[in-house]
Amino acid sequence: MPKISEPASGEGWGYLIALGSNQRHPRHGSPPQVLRAALAAMAGEGLVIAAMSPVIASAPVGPSRRRYANAAARIATPLDPPALLALLQSLETRFGRVRRGARWGARTLDLDVILWSGGPWSSKTLTIPHPRIRERPFVLGPAAAVAPGWRDPSDTCTIRHLHARLTRPRPIRRAKPHRLRVGP
Repeated sequence: MPKISEPASGEGWGYLIALGSNQRHPRHGSPPQVLRAALAAMAGEGLVIAAMSPVIASAPVGPSRRRYANAAARIATPLDPPALLALLQSLETRFGRVRRGARWGARTLDLDVILWSGGPWSSKTLTIPHPRIRERPFVLGPAAAVAPGWRDPSDTCTIRHLHARLTRPRPIRRAKPHRLRVGP
């Protein structure tokens, strides 16, 4: 398990990273163990792990049938978003991820940049904040554990607020009684 440390003021940008896995790795083991090994690999690449969430289990999105292990990490690095994305994708490849073009399939490791302290970012290969952050409780739950006060620059809500909005119980709408008219 990587050492958690508070980033020093000169350590660059803060990022919120979502981690996911639903395939066993031959060396690292089960999906939760893959996520822990990925955090250690991130620290080994010089990323400062400021906080990491507990690992949760979630239902798959899309065609995959296996349940996912999900977590979030708050990190610091001097890397800009494209350089960090390249590093994270190289880690995914080292962990056996093969990009086949099919979305939402089974994977050994998925690392997504969710937010960063520099605000919005958009390029051909990366959009920050992550385009689907507001609709994914398996991202927002772990993210709220490590960065509850971070704000989505798209609508200024905090991660805690987005999570509460997405997961709050909703009242059941009851149909209003319908009166039948009899006669002409």
